[in-house]
Amino acid sequence: MKPVISELTTNAYAKINLSLDILGTRPDGYHEVCMIMQSLVLHDTLTLRITDGSGISMTCSDTSLPADETNLAYRAADLFCKTYTIADGISIHLEKVIPVAAGLAGGSSDAAAVLRGLNTMYGSPATPEELAALGVTLGADIPYCLMLGTVLSEGIGEKLTPLPPAPDFYCLLVKPSAGASTKQIYTEYDSLVQTESIPHPDTEALLSALKKRNRKALVSGLCNVLEPVTVKLVPEIDTIKNTLRTFGAEGVLMSGSGPTVFALFSDVAKSKRAEAHMRETGYASGTFFTSFYRPAK
Repeated sequence: MKPVISELTTNAYAKINLSLDILGTRPDGYHEVCMIMQSLVLHDTLTLRITDGSGISMTCSDTSLPADETNLAYRAADLFCKTYTIADGISIHLEKVIPVAAGLAGGSSDAAAVLRGLNTMYGSPATPEELAALGVTLGADIPYCLMLGTVLSEGIGEKLTPLPPAPDFYCLLVKPSAGASTKQIYTEYDSLVQTESIPHPDTEALLSALKKRNRKALVSGLCNVLEPVTVKLVPEIDTIKNTLRTFGAEGVLMSGSGPTVFALFSDVAKSKRAEAHMRETGYASGTFFTSFYRPAK
């Protein structure tokens, strides 16, 4: 297969969970989920090039990240090339902005951007459905990261339903200095849910809020079943949430398995004051000011 474009630069957008519910565990060990996902303007940037020779090479602006076959972006390129019998050399450069291990799907989004980019460079041999089917073999969030926007995600994350766009908010992300592994959090959840009552999101109420563009109902319905688990491991999450509320955040929630907390504001001045304060405290390893991303139709 011959390329139609020799070089392409594309963005990989972060995501947050407006809700995250776990419905149970499947026989294969995966968790059955029901989530409302929202993409953000915050993004990594990937540059893909066709090179002489063969094989995949990768560089990354964040030298703490691997740039080999353990990186999801590299693995996505390898999978695409093997699936569509591509013999060209492919180079990937990743400009990393989305914080790592933060519950923002940075790695999944990078992989999705590579799949989407290579598909464009080679004349779109894969349909959107085929690209998503490839992606889910690498990570459950990748099909969503290919679609973007406001989306209901079910199954293990591969069953996607586009939703009415969420109302506009300024979004402040605060990542605590401490963290915990996703595997550990899900294991702890499975144990905790046996002995404690964990609040679950009212997904139907949130879907109604989106349909009616009801800002108040949307922010009051934010809920993540993994948050109580991660808070036990990273108690700073609660401190960050409470502090953000004192600065006028209308809704605050941990994204994904954490530990990043997002705060939604209608008032940009309040969000900027909150960001400045969080930077001065010792609770956060990073703060990121962004907003909701709306993909082009």
